[in-house]
Amino acid sequence: MINPPKIAVYPGSFDPITLGHLDIINRGLKVFDRLVVAVARNSSKKGLFDIDERMELIRCACGDNDRLQVDTFEGLLVDYVRRQNAGVILRGLRAISDFEYEFQIAQMNHAVEEQIETLFMMTSAPFSYLSSSIVKEVASLGGNIETFVPAVVAKALKNKFASDDRCEGA
Repeated sequence: MINPPKIAVYPGSFDPITLGHLDIINRGLKVFDRLVVAVARNSSKKGLFDIDERMELIRCACGDNDRLQVDTFEGLLVDYVRRQNAGVILRGLRAISDFEYEFQIAQMNHAVEEQIETLFMMTSAPFSYLSSSIVKEVASLGGNIETFVPAVVAKALKNKFASDDRCEGA
């Protein structure tokens, strides 16, 4: 019997992608034959980067890998996962505080589509405190974020915040 390819979907907002996200992506590629990084469209949330910018930053940060796909989706995650012929949702956990929320979502997804499993992967220790929100806040205040995000993202954040409406010379 031939084993079917193992395809996983790694969903998130990725606004922007961090080294913690890349840690999960790289480790996920060691476990799965194909990994789809799926940028969620959430019309009720205004991101710093638009969907196309986020997808391009992810592509630049990940480089060429024919086993990695960057895509976007809206609606129910399990519907998207099914359309990708994937059987697994990959989720990164930073701390115990992430677990309760992620556990509830995983249980709901499983109740809606019992053929789809959720796999939790602990982020490596150096990234356990890292989030896109914290990175954006530090960047907005002019802090150095180069050890938290890929170089392409650090440059994009610097450009975003350099073009804001701050008064110069006041």
